[in-house]
Amino acid sequence: MNQSKYQTIADELKSKILSGEYPENTTIPPELQLQKDYQVSRHTIRQAIALLANEGFLRKEKGSGTYVDVKYRRGENTHSAHKTIGVVTTYLSDYIFPSIIRGIEKTLREKGYSLLLASTNNDFQQEKECIEKMITQGVEGLIVEPTKSNQYNPNLALYVRLKEQGIPMVMINAVYEEISAPYICVNDVASGYLATEYLIKKNHKKLLLITKIDDLQGKYRMKGFIKACEEYGIQFSPEDIITYETETRKDVYERVIARLESELLTGIVCYNDQIASGLVDQLTAAKFKIPEELSIVGNDDSALSKLGNVKLTTLNHPKDQMGHDAANWIIEAIEEGHDPENILYEPTLIERDSVKQL
Repeated sequence: MNQSKYQTIADELKSKILSGEYPENTTIPPELQLQKDYQVSRHTIRQAIALLANEGFLRKEKGSGTYVDVKYRRGENTHSAHKTIGVVTTYLSDYIFPSIIRGIEKTLREKGYSLLLASTNNDFQQEKECIEKMITQGVEGLIVEPTKSNQYNPNLALYVRLKEQGIPMVMINAVYEEISAPYICVNDVASGYLATEYLIKKNHKKLLLITKIDDLQGKYRMKGFIKACEEYGIQFSPEDIITYETETRKDVYERVIARLESELLTGIVCYNDQIASGLVDQLTAAKFKIPEELSIVGNDDSALSKLGNVKLTTLNHPKDQMGHDAANWIIEAIEEGHDPENILYEPTLIERDSVKQL
């Protein structure tokens, strides 16, 4: 189901409130400014503000503006101001993260917990500062999305300290393999496998993979790609796996186009919808026809997969459900005194318009 524009805007505003970017008891930008920033109608902005006002995040004062609700930020609308869960994600208002955070926040609020939210921007130093701040502020539990989970993390000792201090923690989307930590993740090997198998079954034999190599999800999705190619006897060269890191994402499109100009390929498996959507735009500008000449599969079933002239075939990601499950997991760990079971979601393929049968 497509998420409405006003819901998307409300999610982004809520993330900025929870992170403190919009401090308590201060006004958010005027409606006209928000209308300009998001390129939507004033009615859409008012719908988003009304939604957040109903949820207790904002209050409107006639002739003065719209304020962040101080009562919510201080946790005064929960059963206990001290029942706070820390949530650390790589990003706040970008891509699928608002949906995950919305699921967490809604469930915590229903159970009488407040939320302390921070983002690392996929940077180790910022992750360290976030975790230390959360410990200092006495959170009862932590929901953490690992930073650059496929690289050595200098903060591993910090996570060991959390365990020693008896602070429950669960990781979402990935997990640091060097430490024993509970997790709630999608089966990313299966995601990579299913995307690749789908192209192969559509008779594509010349395939390209684009994957993010500093996050564990990218490593696992590459593993699924290779597994499918091996099982179906599809050959690929080292140049047919194009990798990038957080800092080099914008460079990946030129490398893909250069590869396509030197080799006749027909199917591309992308790390996520963000890459796939950008690739469709870049390839279209370079006069490639999607899907007539090139078939593309994304991942995560994000809002981006449903935008543009070409709707992306993709793999699902249980965004809201993951947030809901993570909140319930951490509450059970706190209240029952033990870690619940890990959760591993099995992906399914969502067929749209970006793949052609050869």
